[in-house]
Amino acid sequence: MREEEKKPTSTIRRILKQRWALSAIYIASAAIILAAAFLLQNSFDDSAKDGKEESAETGKNYGEPSVEVNSNLETIKMPVADADKSVIKKQFYDVNADEKAQEEALVFYNNRYEQNKGIDIATEDGKSFDVKASLSGNVTKVQDDALLGNLVEVEHEDGVVTRYQSVKDIKVAVGDKVKQGQAIATAGKSQINEEAGVHVHFEIRKDNIALNPLDFVDKQASAIQSATEAEADKEETPAVEESEADKETPAVEGSEADKETPAVEGSEADKEETPAVDETDESTDLESGTDEEGSVPGEDTTEESDSLNQSN
Repeated sequence: MREEEKKPTSTIRRILKQRWALSAIYIASAAIILAAAFLLQNSFDDSAKDGKEESAETGKNYGEPSVEVNSNLETIKMPVADADKSVIKKQFYDVNADEKAQEEALVFYNNRYEQNKGIDIATEDGKSFDVKASLSGNVTKVQDDALLGNLVEVEHEDGVVTRYQSVKDIKVAVGDKVKQGQAIATAGKSQINEEAGVHVHFEIRKDNIALNPLDFVDKQASAIQSATEAEADKEETPAVEESEADKETPAVEGSEADKETPAVEGSEADKEETPAVDETDESTDLESGTDEEGSVPGEDTTEESDSLNQSN
C-alpha cells in the first residue's frame, strides 16, 4: 500500500525535475491569462459599440439651433454687441419716477404723447448695428410695420416676451429657435420716434405688461417672475388696509359721538337748570314772608303769647 501511495508523488516530482516542466507551466499560465483578458476586452468593445450607436442617434440634429432647457438660468443681456458703446435715446416711462423723468420718457407723434414702453438704444456714432437676442427663445412674431419700424417678438418661459422694434434686414422667421446673443436683425428707423435716428426699441413684457428692461439687465430671467410677484403683493396690501379702515373708523367715531356728546350736554343742562328754579322759588317765598300754606309766621307767634297771658 505504501508503495502505491508513493507512486503519484514520485511521478510529479520526476516531471518537475525535468528542464521543460517550469517553462510549460509558465506558458500554460500565460495562455490562461491572455484568454481571460481577450474575453474581457470583447465585452468592453460590445458596450462601447452600444454607446456609439446611442450617441450617433442623439447627434443626428447636431448643428441645428437649440435653446437651453431652462432659460431662466440665463442672464439678461442688452440687445447689442457692445453695451458700453451704446447710448439710450429714450428711457422707459416709469409711473413712479419724478415728473421730469416722465416727461422725457414720452413719445410725441401725430399731436399725441405716448408712454414709452421700452428703451430706445443707439450707438454713439449713430451708425447701424446688429440687434442681438437678449435671451434664448422661440420667435413668435415677425411683422413689417412702417410706424414701429418692423417688429420681432421672441417668447421665453413663464410668460416672458422680448420685443425688438425699429429693425430691418430681419434674419429670423416665425417658429425659429434663437440663442442668446444671436443676431436677429439690424437697427433701423421708425416713424413714431424719428428723433432717435438709427436705433432699436427694446421691450421686456411679462404677461403682456411692459417692464423696465434696465431693471433686469445682468440679472437672471427668474428675477422677472420674482419682481412681478412682489408687485402683485404690494397692490393687494393697500386694498386690505382701506377696507379695514372703512369698517372700523366710521363705527368708532359715530359711536363715540352718539354716546358722549348728547349725554354729557343733556345731563349738565338738567343739573344746572333744576337748582336755578328751586332758588327762585325759595327767594320768592322769603320775600313774601309766607310759608307753603300762605300763613304769616309772625302772626302765629303773637296768638300763642296772648293765649298764655289769658290763662295766667
